[in-house]
Amino acid sequence: MSRKFIIAIDLGGTNLKIALLTGGYEFKDRQTLRTRRFAQKDSLIQAIIDAVNKIIEKNCLGKADILGVGLGLPGPIDVKQGVVYFFPNIRGWKQVNLKKILQSKLGMPAFLDNDANLMSLAESKLGAARGYKNAVCLTLGTGVGGGIIIDGGLYRGTNSAAGEIGHIPINEEGPSCNCGGRACLEAYIGNDKIIKAARKLFRRNISLEELSLMARARNKQALQLWSEVGRRLGVALTGVVNFLNPGVIVIGGGVAGAGRALFDQVKKTIFSRAMKVQTGQLKVVKAKLGSDAGLIGAAILVKTGS
Repeated sequence: MSRKFIIAIDLGGTNLKIALLTGGYEFKDRQTLRTRRFAQKDSLIQAIIDAVNKIIEKNCLGKADILGVGLGLPGPIDVKQGVVYFFPNIRGWKQVNLKKILQSKLGMPAFLDNDANLMSLAESKLGAARGYKNAVCLTLGTGVGGGIIIDGGLYRGTNSAAGEIGHIPINEEGPSCNCGGRACLEAYIGNDKIIKAARKLFRRNISLEELSLMARARNKQALQLWSEVGRRLGVALTGVVNFLNPGVIVIGGGVAGAGRALFDQVKKTIFSRAMKVQTGQLKVVKAKLGSDAGLIGAAILVKTGS
């Protein structure tokens, strides 16, 4: 009997990552493509199909060697039917039965979920939330995604759309958001918003990575900007803590690379504003699995089927 492998895909607003993993979640191969190369929905779907076929062929495998394909996607998903409701940060996707399309084109089982849910699943099983029954996990990047672990299991909600922490409004009025809402957390601290604020502050082009390095070097303006990001995130998480009473909040994604400049202010805001009973045992920690969390979560989804 041939050894079974898993193909995991993490589709973000910036990158399309694909990996080949063993049943023990060991990485055997990987590839990264720029999402924005594929402006149309159909071209992006074809890119996913081509990437799956390429990684199978490259590793001298047959489709019988693949247990399934797991996909983490940047928006609300009907997990049972495999339907993409929409993507807030990628245009042209609405009520797309991606599972049906992929299974038809690839001839393999496909499993879909929100990317932040899969990051949460991975951190709960193998990462920073391991050992906690109740956790909230965030991924901070192009968008602000979240996942909720309750009694050791992933909570998806009635329409598989729970956990959209980035779309909690933090003001009564404010900037419009790609989700159709207004004054959402993501409209303030998505990485495009942070970079825009940094360029205005420093009057030049600046990357997220450079901004993080400047904060570590104690640049006052960079520290001030990250402090504001942390304060806004902390305000949203204060409500989450009071409502859900998690044991741990795990924060990952590119924005989390700011380190203490971000985390210190997040913790200060939560612990000064949230109710004392709810924060009695609360930990706020950085994700352990880094940029691989979504891929590992997609592999877990394939292996467990849920």
